[in-house]
Amino acid sequence: MARKYRDQSPRVCAPAAQAGIACRGAVCAVARRGAAWRGVVQPCAWLHWPAARNIGDQTFRQGIRPVATRPEDGVSVQALADSFARIAANVETVLEGKAEVVRLALVALLAEGHLLIEDVPGVGKTLLAKAIGRSIACSVRRVQFTPDLLPSDITGVTVYNQEHGDFEFKPGAVFANIVLGDEINRAGPKTQSALLESMEERTVSVDGTTHELGVPFMVIATQNPIELEGTYPLPEAQRDRFMMRLSIGYPGVEAEMEVLEVHGRGDRVASLQPVADAQQIAALVETVKGLHAAGPLRRYIVDLVRATRVHPAVELGGSPRACLALLRASRAYAAAQGRDFVIPDDVKALVQPLLAHRLILTPEAQMSDHSPADVLDELLGFVPIPAESGPQPRAGA
Repeated sequence: MARKYRDQSPRVCAPAAQAGIACRGAVCAVARRGAAWRGVVQPCAWLHWPAARNIGDQTFRQGIRPVATRPEDGVSVQALADSFARIAANVETVLEGKAEVVRLALVALLAEGHLLIEDVPGVGKTLLAKAIGRSIACSVRRVQFTPDLLPSDITGVTVYNQEHGDFEFKPGAVFANIVLGDEINRAGPKTQSALLESMEERTVSVDGTTHELGVPFMVIATQNPIELEGTYPLPEAQRDRFMMRLSIGYPGVEAEMEVLEVHGRGDRVASLQPVADAQQIAALVETVKGLHAAGPLRRYIVDLVRATRVHPAVELGGSPRACLALLRASRAYAAAQGRDFVIPDDVKALVQPLLAHRLILTPEAQMSDHSPADVLDELLGFVPIPAESGPQPRAGA
């Protein structure tokens, strides 16, 4: 049921004035368009943030641990950036003209996230997943989701071994470093839910026994948003477990000409050589975990996600899991650029792929042809960000 809001037109509300802070609520930036969504004026909903301050790049550096010298990692941030660029270049040899998509997919890998690729047939969804798997010397399993696929095909099953006179566990498709789930929305809800535990807990429970999954572990699922006949839409709980949703899109003219030139001669994916292995990826993941995110940066992430919950066009906003995903991905995004600290631009670059698929709009907003991307663009425009004053040397450097 749509939520009701009181009409409140002042630009500065009483609680904000009493607190001595600037009102950054939706009344200033969104209320005048609220009627298009809900037929009423949206009040500020008490979205109050301190006014943005020019706190500078030094703020984002404060409290940094020296990532490059930690003995438990053995991987510097610059080495991580070099490895990231090497893997990305390898994947881009078979996916022409999609450098940003490749970059975001690898960010999800280093942030220990899972990836949902949603697009029309034939644009390279499966190709991207296979190219990432071929670029890393690790175990890769592909599952073609169909209506008759069973949960045990995903998780595994315990069978009786007559030769040994005992029961033994036969691992399912999820026991791999990279799991490609093709057309995930073609399987039934029970089979889809078999992925839930493994995606969040990185364990699988079969017949009362819990089995640990390998490191790294990533699920790359694809689905076709156009052909809906015979499909089962992913429930909110499962969509929320995917760190990112990406759309590859059609290539440009030059890129499509390159596709004819390169792929017209044979399967280029099969000829890809690994440029990293599972152990190296695990070390990169540990380095990402240690990257510094300053307090104002973390507050910015929280403000963005909390704002999605009170926007007039949103029925269901981002969860605390979305906050964590945005922080982890921002660290990986920063590390890929050779930085050992996160800045607001890292967060802003990831808001759309990380949050759009988690938002459920109200019926009124959907009828008005608004999209989650519109909402997020709106929020990026009025949620204040910690400002930068340019790079400054680290204390003690």
